[in-house]
Amino acid sequence: MISVILLGAGFLLLIKGADLLVDGSSAIARRLKVSDLSIGLTVVAFGTSTPELFVNLFASAQGNTAIAIGNIVGSNIANVLLILGVSALIYPLSVTRGTIWKEIPFSLLAAMLLAILLNDGLLDGSSSSVLSRSDGLVLLAFFVIFLYYTVGIASRVEGLEQSLTSKVHRMSWAIGKSILGLAGLVLGGRFVVSSAIELGRLFGVSESLMGLTVVAVGTSLPELATSAMAAYRKNSDIAVGNIVGSNIFNIFFILGTSATIRPLPIQPGGDADLGVLVGSSLLLFLCMFTGKKRLLDRWEGVLLLVLYIGYLYYLTVRG
Repeated sequence: MISVILLGAGFLLLIKGADLLVDGSSAIARRLKVSDLSIGLTVVAFGTSTPELFVNLFASAQGNTAIAIGNIVGSNIANVLLILGVSALIYPLSVTRGTIWKEIPFSLLAAMLLAILLNDGLLDGSSSSVLSRSDGLVLLAFFVIFLYYTVGIASRVEGLEQSLTSKVHRMSWAIGKSILGLAGLVLGGRFVVSSAIELGRLFGVSESLMGLTVVAVGTSLPELATSAMAAYRKNSDIAVGNIVGSNIFNIFFILGTSATIRPLPIQPGGDADLGVLVGSSLLLFLCMFTGKKRLLDRWEGVLLLVLYIGYLYYLTVRG
């Protein structure tokens, strides 16, 4: 019972911590005359992925590598099949040409690269599959490329000196809010990892399954809230862009950082999960060309949700 309470408290701290960090860091960025586009592509994208980041940092540091990989793979699968499925049901999602031909393929590349790096041991006849420290550095290098691209398409705002000239205490408030958000993320990450391990042991569930399901969906709640609200407000490109950007960030930065801290071996059955990850990214790309082009319609949202339910059933049977 205590573990369940700690798990719930951990998720709440992660979500609230991410919210405070986004608010505080956005206020600091505006004070420094950074454009809203730059903030959205960097600060907000980072903020919605901070729950996964802190869970993985704790899991890697403590040697719980199954949770570290399962959290990211499960989160990315849930982002596409569950969250975009729900968002498309709320309102059909129209997507820009740039998202279709740049961001979504970049997300597919991230998934395929992860699958290759986790199975590169097969090339030399090794039976073990692990995301090594050198693999982590490769992922981080790709993240730098993605970040350069992201910053390159955004521009700084000119002529906002008056609106951005605020009192000193406002900057202090923004910094304090950011620090408070980070504290919530650190505490929440510790609670989630420790309680997930304890619950897994209590119910005889593997760390990998806990990471792919409970931890993955829990840490994806900020993305769910962001994309569902964006769909409700008919801001379709934000709903899709948030998910695609989060998936890229999760693999390149979070898994890259986690593997650099400690090599991450793939668990039995992990290749099937990687197949679902690559398949869901490819399916999202193909959905842009079925029915009305550049539109994720409601029936496609239903398809994504059905596939996610089927994946959960498979995980349950696999144990």
